Amino acid sequence: MPSLSGFTSPAWFLLLILVAALLVGYLWAQRRRRRSTMRFSNLELLERVAPSRQGWPKHVPMALLGVALILLTVGLAGPTSEQRIPRNRATVLLTMDVSLSMKAQDVSPSRLRAAKQAAKEFADKLTPGINLGLVSFAGTSTVMVMPTTDRPSVKQAIDSLQLSEATATGEGIKASLSAIDSFGRMLGGGQGPPPARIVLMADGGQTIPRELDAPRGAYTQAKAAKQAGVPVSTISFGTEHGSIRIQGQRQPVEVDDDAMRRIADLSGGEFYKAASAEQLRQVYDTLQEQIGYEIKRADASKPWFVLGTLAAIVAAGVALLVGQRLP
Repeated sequence: MPSLSGFTSPAWFLLLILVAALLVGYLWAQRRRRRSTMRFSNLELLERVAPSRQGWPKHVPMALLGVALILLTVGLAGPTSEQRIPRNRATVLLTMDVSLSMKAQDVSPSRLRAAKQAAKEFADKLTPGINLGLVSFAGTSTVMVMPTTDRPSVKQAIDSLQLSEATATGEGIKASLSAIDSFGRMLGGGQGPPPARIVLMADGGQTIPRELDAPRGAYTQAKAAKQAGVPVSTISFGTEHGSIRIQGQRQPVEVDDDAMRRIADLSGGEFYKAASAEQLRQVYDTLQEQIGYEIKRADASKPWFVLGTLAAIVAAGVALLVGQRLP
């Protein structure tokens, strides 16, 4: 049962005073009828002409009618409940690391191939009304697809991602913010730009610039995202045992969870860890639930009206069966 704060028109509860008055009136009428019966002078004649006593069943119609009136009153008061509603106005920028470290095979078949598959599944499951864009980054960043509801174009761009040298995580965030800003200006309207979020999937190993706090570094851009009201949800993808071969030499490319967690914290987003393809899918499923839906208070009066109407119908039926009249 919702609290009083969950009703849109609680003043309708004043009708319960009339329901209570009706109950009191019914009890008074029953008591008065009993007294009138006791004053009947010829009790022998009364027993022959009066119908047999029905006991408690004769009160059932009135009880059901009272329940019906209470249920209908609650419906009139406008009860509300929290409901999970698909978002129809939001922007998500999927920002993916395509640096050489993503060819590590500590995640089967490789970090990049597993990331592509999970990203395409995320695009398929995301609420249709949300605009999804794609940004890739290595030494530089590229806006592959501006935010759109056209999922096939996003998935085609994901398939086309190619590895490149270096990792400029800050550039990826900066490009995503720019795309979000441009898309918001294009939409315009009285409602203002739609709410936005960046989903950053990387192993966290920034190389350009070396300092994460540099003007174009990931931490600085995460702070800029915070100021713009765009949280960055980071996915640290890979293990501590990742490595790649460069010019015949094996180079370790372990993930930097601390950096990815810090980016999320600075931007007001959430940090997720994925050390396998299955874990990455689970993370994307979680993000899809968070991004694709919102919890709103919606009208919940219909069940009350239905139950109230059914109770009234049953009350009328029982009254006809028990007393051949409406209560």
